[in-house]
Amino acid sequence: MASLDRNNKILLGLVQQQEQGNNMCADCGVPEPDWASYTLGVFVCLNCSGIHRNLADVSKVKSIRLDLWDDSLVQFMRERGNSAAKALYEKCVPAFFYQPQHKDCIVLKDQWIRAKYERREFTGENNKQAYCSDQFESTLWKKGKDNKQFLKRIFLLSRKDFTLRYFIKEDVSFATSPCRLQCCLCVHGPLSNTLFVSDLVKSFLGPLINTKSKFPKAVISMKDLNAVFQPEKISHAHGLQISYVHDKHTRNLFVYHEKGQVIVSLFNAIRATRLAYLQKKHPTLRDSDLIPHLTGHCLKEGYMEKTGPTHREPFKKRWFTLCSMNRKLLYFKSPLDATELGAVFIGTEGHSYSASESSGRCARGGRWHCGVTLHTPDREFVFMCQQEQQQQEWLEAFRKVISQPMTPEDYANEANMTRGK
Repeated sequence: MASLDRNNKILLGLVQQQEQGNNMCADCGVPEPDWASYTLGVFVCLNCSGIHRNLADVSKVKSIRLDLWDDSLVQFMRERGNSAAKALYEKCVPAFFYQPQHKDCIVLKDQWIRAKYERREFTGENNKQAYCSDQFESTLWKKGKDNKQFLKRIFLLSRKDFTLRYFIKEDVSFATSPCRLQCCLCVHGPLSNTLFVSDLVKSFLGPLINTKSKFPKAVISMKDLNAVFQPEKISHAHGLQISYVHDKHTRNLFVYHEKGQVIVSLFNAIRATRLAYLQKKHPTLRDSDLIPHLTGHCLKEGYMEKTGPTHREPFKKRWFTLCSMNRKLLYFKSPLDATELGAVFIGTEGHSYSASESSGRCARGGRWHCGVTLHTPDREFVFMCQQEQQQQEWLEAFRKVISQPMTPEDYANEANMTRGK
């Protein structure tokens, strides 16, 4: 027991060493990790330790508080530590590669940990990864624009022209066609009639020939493209939402892939292409200035009730999305709508934008009574939340955007939205 207490105290002391990086989880950065991989020599949080357990051939974990530690393992942890592991396993992480934090979804953290320790992608010893290529192609399950059905679609990402294309028809292998053709010859005998041969090939081999549509369903520019993981919204652990601007409206694509490695590789390939696009557009800026603009995370999402411009119209339940990067509040009929019903630009306080609580007196016909009023130069938008906590969260989100200074691009977006009304 004395040895157990002594070794646990040593480990708890190691976790406090900031200079070794041990005071934060080696994988997601959460403070005060209380688990450790005694084969990799890193300190990790409880959530990341669960992922490490799935890498039995690479990582084995123990609690630094509850488990028994041999002297040799404690000495190993002393000699290693998070900073030393980072120097090895994160030696060559590409600038665009997304490094998840503790609040990110499981698939991002799982693939980050696997990429580091299992596949050793960032040690400099492996070949170029798929997300670093000039072209990335994958078949994904995509939700239909006007229905809930997910169908297979081919996505082609090109860094040469900064586009993401997707095609309706699925690319089917031609590999088994000789067997089918041999079967046809056995059944029909010698084939002398050219027309008959052509019809026969179409009939029997057509389904096996590459049937990818010649023309893409959509060609999406990197200029306005944004990709974020939305597993809860899409109801799939690997759910990815791809958004872009089409005819001055936001278009949402909801996709997933059965394999976590594929969907995360696509996500990072999109970030790589976005970075290349921004580098060309802003040649004088440093990568450190561009990296924050590769992915626009949603500041706040959820249902509110909304009334019309006179505040006498019936309240209707809508799904709202607020993004601080483009300063837009979008509203939809449901979370998985392909296109928004409307959009509101949010400027700064100096340009007459503000947010405040509103009473339930104006909630004519509304079921919810925790009100929020968004003041703009042209109109006051009145929303109703179901609970006071939601009301305060929306107020905080609106005020955070309002407090941020506007960029030249923000002014252009505001002007475009005003002209589009």
